Amino acid sequence: MTLVAATSVEPNIARLRGFVTSFAELLAGTRDEGEILEAGSALLARLVACDDWLPDAFARPSPDRYQQYLLHCDSRERFSVVSFVWGPGQGTPIHDHRVWGLVGVLRGAERVEHFRRSHDGALVQVGPTADLYECEVEAISPRKGDIHRVANGLAYGPSISIHVYGGNIGAVERATYELDGSAKQFISGYANTVVPNLWDRSSGA
Repeated sequence: MTLVAATSVEPNIARLRGFVTSFAELLAGTRDEGEILEAGSALLARLVACDDWLPDAFARPSPDRYQQYLLHCDSRERFSVVSFVWGPGQGTPIHDHRVWGLVGVLRGAERVEHFRRSHDGALVQVGPTADLYECEVEAISPRKGDIHRVANGLAYGPSISIHVYGGNIGAVERATYELDGSAKQFISGYANTVVPNLWDRSSGA
């Protein structure tokens, strides 16, 4: 698979439009989570293989914390598409999702630690810390365990990953965790107040 480099020209927003249209068609055809994650992973892999479509406004890091930009939310809130922008040293607390999800790295790398509850309720890491690189996709599911911690895999620059969730993730009540298993509820919201205009075809895009 060939990675198409980002350029200074207008973003090829048609790629994102095609992705959300194809994902909506996928969900219209099945409710089976396994099928959604398998077919959705292939769709997301094609999207993150080309780095010419994400508008600059949704790719900007912040010196304060990682940014979660909403790119699209299905009108029935069946799925949402988000760009996560990580500055050097930035990462999340340990958290869950409560819906299925897909993560694809567009630029840089993402470092992931997976956790599960032990018999006494504390959290223990499952497997080694893993790095997800450009064009790679990972699926997450509450059915299999969706508690993890994520950070920028690069020490010297920003990374960007594209996430797809089985709901409007910015409105889902979830939890962050301490290693002793104690939880704190949160609703993440989004860093942006506008979303990319996918539907204006007047420019031919």
